[in-house]
Order: sequence, then C-alpha cells, then structure tokens
Amino acid sequence: MFIALSTFTIANDMAEAVKEAFLNRPKLVNEAPGFIKMQVISPTDNPQEIWLITQWTDEESYKVWHHSHLYHESHSGIPKGLKLVPRSAKVRFFEHIAD
Repeated sequence: MFIALSTFTIANDMAEAVKEAFLNRPKLVNEAPGFIKMQVISPTDNPQEIWLITQWTDEESYKVWHHSHLYHESHSGIPKGLKLVPRSAKVRFFEHIAD
C-alpha cells in the first residue's frame, strides 16, 4: 500500500469553511483506479492545520490521479479567499508496513 499525506495550515480565519468543503467534497477520487481510502483530520491543538491522508494500492495509481483533470476538478470547492501559511503546504509519501 502507498500513502500520501498532505498537510497545510490556514492563515486566515477559514478553518471551518475548509472543513465544511471537505465534508461536501465531490468525492471524485473515490472512483480513481487504485484508490482505497481518504481521511481528513485536524490536530485538536491546532485546528487551523489540516492533514489529508490518502491510501492507494500503489504509487503509480496515486501519480495517475494526481496528474488527472479530475484531480484538478476535485479542488473546485476550495473556499474563495483561503490563505495558507507560507511554506506550510507539504506532501509526504509513505510505504505501509503493517496494521
């Protein structure tokens, strides 16, 4: 299993709008080949920070999704006016070892 972890921190007072956007997301990724699961979490000690964890059968499936037009379309619900803390957006990749 391949895991992608995206994190970002919201600079302006829009955390609730971002969380709402994730709750109402179009779920386009759900039908992507190789997609397993997505979780969106936020640390209780920093509610302005968002972590997006996606699980895939393999890295190639993630790459195909990430470069697809549906990936870009899936971001259409981002709240207007959203500002991120500079350099806070990061993506890390993980190999799943065990449950």
